[in-house]
Amino acid sequence: MNTTYYKRPLAFRRLFDRQYLETCSLGMSISQHIELIIFTRFGEHRYDPAFGCEVWELDFELITSRALWEDKMQQSLHRALAEREPRIYDIEVTIDVTDVEKVYPLRLVTEIKKRVAVAVRAKVTATGERYSFQTSLFLSPLSSE
Repeated sequence: MNTTYYKRPLAFRRLFDRQYLETCSLGMSISQHIELIIFTRFGEHRYDPAFGCEVWELDFELITSRALWEDKMQQSLHRALAEREPRIYDIEVTIDVTDVEKVYPLRLVTEIKKRVAVAVRAKVTATGERYSFQTSLFLSPLSSE
């Protein structure tokens, strides 16, 4: 089975210049799709309002119990990946929230943000090989590292 996976973001300018779009590996394609799921708010995708992850609903929620917040986020992402990413199975999602302090010496400001480390371990459906993905998010407002 020979499938082509395209690198994101799509460079449509290349098509207009009569060039091929850039391709990527299966693993990179899965990683890009996971990132898209994480950074998409429910209702944002016009054709599939259920596409996305609960991180947007949890982003500005006051974290009273870190373990409860991590569990809600883990379950939401696990559910989204099981439903939306058929190229992987035996999915394990790990969420770890920590406080990160960033000092801006010129402005005499210290900023404390919540850092969410996301790790996904799974197996690739087509080959059975192991797959892993890791990223970090910062909450309120949501951004990535």
